[in-house]
Amino acid sequence: MADILIVEDDPVFGEVLQMHLEDGGHHPRLLNSVREALGYLEQSTPDAVLLDHQLPDGYGLDLLREISARTAAPPVIMITGVSDNTLAIKAMQLGAFDFIRKPMDEIELDVTLANALNRHRLTRQVSAILETEGGLVDVDQIVGESPEILDVCKTIGAVATHSAPVLITGESGTGKEVIARAIHHHSERSGPFLAVNCSALAEGVLESELFGHEKGSFTGASHRREGRFELASGGTLFLDELGDIPLPLQAKLLRVLQEGTFERVGGTRTLRSDARVVAATHRDLRTMIAEGGFREDLFYRLNVIHMNLPPLRERMLDLPALTEHMLKKINQRQHTAIRHVADATWRKMKEYAWPGNVRELENLLTRAALLARSDTISPDLIALSPESPHRIQIDPQEEKATPQLKSLDQLESEHVAAILAHVKWHKGRACEILGISRPALERKINKYGLS
Repeated sequence: MADILIVEDDPVFGEVLQMHLEDGGHHPRLLNSVREALGYLEQSTPDAVLLDHQLPDGYGLDLLREISARTAAPPVIMITGVSDNTLAIKAMQLGAFDFIRKPMDEIELDVTLANALNRHRLTRQVSAILETEGGLVDVDQIVGESPEILDVCKTIGAVATHSAPVLITGESGTGKEVIARAIHHHSERSGPFLAVNCSALAEGVLESELFGHEKGSFTGASHRREGRFELASGGTLFLDELGDIPLPLQAKLLRVLQEGTFERVGGTRTLRSDARVVAATHRDLRTMIAEGGFREDLFYRLNVIHMNLPPLRERMLDLPALTEHMLKKINQRQHTAIRHVADATWRKMKEYAWPGNVRELENLLTRAALLARSDTISPDLIALSPESPHRIQIDPQEEKATPQLKSLDQLESEHVAAILAHVKWHKGRACEILGISRPALERKINKYGLS
């Protein structure tokens, strides 16, 4: 349950409070002075504090002020027999979670403490989500109508409501985190989705990120920190670049998957987590196992449900839809106004093998949108990677069937121009075919610069 610090100078009331919390499954620590409490807080960070006001060496309000000023401050519930309404006002102004008068009702305390612990947990989860590298990813980014993408979506639907680990493999840039978020979004899990990039952190930092650490467990550990397994309990923990986890840390990860238990770095108390693990890697884990770089037992523990994402070159049918989707996002984020992709640009894009997959496509379109001097992406704006000169042979029938990105204005302009050419610019006849008036036709001719 939770670590609760009790600061109370009445030994009888303090012991009663301590026994009550122990009966509730908590781990209380009873101290009776401001000095002792400050010393304890220098070494540990409790989940909540139950604080009296009149103490032998000071006042609870002073200690409350000190606690509230700290990073990741725990919630403080003041419990006092002082019948001064001004004290309650000051306590709440200084950041107390609640104010309870003695004699205390145990049910009131239990409810208040549960609410305080729950809000503190949610605050930590929100902070962890905001710290997640890469920010939030929209779950509607699964774009495409190819058979490969349809298979991916069907698998998501089949496994989302289960709790078994999922291993997502595929080349870099294929959208593995998007799939992981979609699995969580369509699940029934009430906890958060948290992501950890295992390749971006050194071994010691990664261990603390996953399992948390106790105050003073290493240089710079100024306060206790909950790890992602703890914060993601009830939700989903996404481990990106799983193949980069060092072997010693793989053993601790295996234990969490097998038993659901772990300890913080520098800690001795066993904690539990029911976070669902979704892992992803672009590496060949079987080859790593053969070379001694990855634990075989961990691989089989994670590989309960396996999803392999196809590279973009194997689902080129989705290229137009992906391009349209990304251009809409780019226009919103970068305040650009790209509406068209030139035919020559399409041919260039469809012959390219896209070694960086969907991520490379988005980066390329963003650059092109920022450099474009009109609303159309021309071929010269598409700078394809010289390191990957591979080309894809396009079936002429597929080339014809691939839809182009054209706005309604462009379609209308082309249609009006074709009608005018067909009637040799006889505007009266053109009006009859188009079903519009002569002034309306003149406005369209001027609007689209037809001649």
